[in-house]
Amino acid sequence: MQIKTIQDLFVHLLSDTYSAEKQLTKALPKLARAASEPKLSEAFKMHLEETQGQIERIDKVVDSVPELKLRRIKCVAMEGLVEEGAEVIEEVEKGPVRDAGLIAAAQKVEHYEIAAYGTLVTLAKQLGYKDAEKLLAETLAEEKETDGKLTQIAESGVNKKASAA
Repeated sequence: MQIKTIQDLFVHLLSDTYSAEKQLTKALPKLARAASEPKLSEAFKMHLEETQGQIERIDKVVDSVPELKLRRIKCVAMEGLVEEGAEVIEEVEKGPVRDAGLIAAAQKVEHYEIAAYGTLVTLAKQLGYKDAEKLLAETLAEEKETDGKLTQIAESGVNKKASAA
């Protein structure tokens, strides 16, 4: 797909983000199983449910703008971030150090998603897609909240346990 207009760019970025969310739905259960800290495992499970809702929200974005059609593309950035999480699972023994590594990997994902959704919100606003802007802003808020939860889990004990290990 050649990107010639801001709308083309919006479609490309939305399609890329859709792919990223789909990849994340496959990675989150693995992260939940790999975590030893119950709060972390539960956070990954909760974010899986949230991510599924975010995929549905992208579908609503597409429905809200009749001329939009998602493209079938693969988000290579998310592919790399998911691979980093897999490396933590493979290379670090289960326990607090792995949990700290899983939080780091998950926060990289959240920061990527925050950037992606922030851009999409801005483009939707520029294009006058009011419903899409609102839907995307909801997801952006959720991603920021998840990042905050991960920080809280890290600071409330995981990092201390990892330091003592």
